[in-house]
Amino acid sequence: MRTLDDIQEEYEFLEGDERYRLLIELGRDLEPMPDALKTDATLVRGCSAQVWVYPTQEGERLHFLADSNAAITKGIVALVLSAVQDKPAAKVAAMDVTDALEPFDLKNQLSSNRTQGVPNMIALVREHAARIAGG
Repeated sequence: MRTLDDIQEEYEFLEGDERYRLLIELGRDLEPMPDALKTDATLVRGCSAQVWVYPTQEGERLHFLADSNAAITKGIVALVLSAVQDKPAAKVAAMDVTDALEPFDLKNQLSSNRTQGVPNMIALVREHAARIAGG
């Protein structure tokens, strides 16, 4: 998975539809999530599209599997995960993911229905991180 800094560097040089294409590409590059994990328990609430996020743990590091039934939304999911993927749980729990995504200006780049679930997804990721970091 590409780092958030690498994605941001490319994103800054793009405009409009090119940014959409980049998000779609990021979504396509997500590690596949098995259909068996796409359950009500892994569904992120409040998203206009269906989004599933499944946390795993590798030592102290968090690793997430995720998917969406909408290409742009899947790209946004990939963007959020690029900020936290394979980082120590304690670091993710303390991280301001919203601030890390601020350079992408998603609220002004995308329609509100595409971004309405982002805070819920970030909250879910941070809750998992806090639970794992706490013991």
